Amino acid sequence: MKLKKDQETNIALLKERLSTETNFDVFTKKMSFGDRSACLVGINGLCDTDLLLDVLADLEEHSSQSDDIESLYAQCSATDDLALIAEAVLSGQTVLLIEQADKACLLDTRSYPARGIQEPDMERVSRGARDGFTEVLLQNTALIRRRIRSTDLTFELKKIGTVSATDVVIAYMNTYADETLLQRIREQLEQIKAASLTMGSVSLEELLIPGSFLHPLPSLRTTERPDVVCSHLVEGHIAILVDTSPIVLLLPGTLFQFTQSPDDYYRSPPVGGFFRLLRFLCIPVNLLLLPVFLLLTAYYPDFSEKWQLLSTGSMAPARIFFYVLAVDFAMDLLKYSAALTSSKYSGSLSIVGGLLIGDIAVKLNWASVEVLFYAGISLLAGISLANVEFADGLRLYRLFLILTTGFFGPKGFWIGLLLIAISTATTPTIKGYSYLWPLIPFDRRALHNILFRNPTPKAQPPHIRRK
Repeated sequence: MKLKKDQETNIALLKERLSTETNFDVFTKKMSFGDRSACLVGINGLCDTDLLLDVLADLEEHSSQSDDIESLYAQCSATDDLALIAEAVLSGQTVLLIEQADKACLLDTRSYPARGIQEPDMERVSRGARDGFTEVLLQNTALIRRRIRSTDLTFELKKIGTVSATDVVIAYMNTYADETLLQRIREQLEQIKAASLTMGSVSLEELLIPGSFLHPLPSLRTTERPDVVCSHLVEGHIAILVDTSPIVLLLPGTLFQFTQSPDDYYRSPPVGGFFRLLRFLCIPVNLLLLPVFLLLTAYYPDFSEKWQLLSTGSMAPARIFFYVLAVDFAMDLLKYSAALTSSKYSGSLSIVGGLLIGDIAVKLNWASVEVLFYAGISLLAGISLANVEFADGLRLYRLFLILTTGFFGPKGFWIGLLLIAISTATTPTIKGYSYLWPLIPFDRRALHNILFRNPTPKAQPPHIRRK
């Protein structure tokens, strides 16, 4: 629907579209603009009042007799589409309707509520930058621009959601980004038919990668750190930012991305390389330590006695299986309860859960000291991994392997391990790209940069995923 020349008709149409009689936060203010009447329409809480007053003062200095509304002020844009006008108001812009004008003037006075910029809790580093993304899209793009002052850096704006009309930005470097990958991302974003992105970037990930929710491991790497995003951009990756979400998606997603940590690059190359190799070691320890312990003690008692894996002698396989399941569940319960508890009590909760509950469980024959020890090592190995989502996916794989080993014995262990390998290899990522890159397909240079922490002079030029 288009606007009319009659101002009162335009005001009535806009009021009806925005339901001003019901929505208390929508304001309409009649005023005079030169020798003509005008009306302001906006949303309380999304408009910067001081900025709006400055814009109106500047507009008064321009010729109010001109029908070319777009020429009045640099921050103004004009349109006669009622749907676009209503969408602009709901996004925080202020609409100026002037008498005898068949177009509305959109004033960019947006000011969104936002928290302060601070370091993400899940991605802390011992040294380095302490800033992180927020829920405001413009702040997030500014944090990237501050680090990459290049004309190659590009931000493409899209709108996703027929109801929410959420702003989504594709960030990439023109020189380094793969044009084929970029075009596929554009096409898949345009094909998304969803009412809204309820959970922000998490909802977009599931819509962008079909079938990703069927696999425990994450299909894309997510981060809240601007330095991580910038390092991936100059390596040829593409980032997707979603308004109202501090989480940024990095495409294409690969398995080896989750073994990297920004803390590696804030240390010297030998120290950073050592901790990276230690993190690689934590993956098989977190996945296999408890299932292998169950396999050896339950089905190979001679081997268990030789290596003294059980201090109390041999036990029935069903009893060991119960111990492993109970302790694994208790460790996860302790981990997540401490993560969701206030920081004032999380330390006390961890001490009470680790010492008191563990000691009582042993005395009541609900667990054994050996199982508690190996479960504790598995828990520490999972916490040491740089990505929480990746560690949670390994936890589900570990539970699956424990169940197949406990119910089907050695054959179940090897079958479960094979199914885990197949599930990992078939984890979906962006169409046309391998989740196991740079191992499959093999890229020696990229694999070397992932496995080892190179000195900065040898890491130039910075792009890894070349065209």
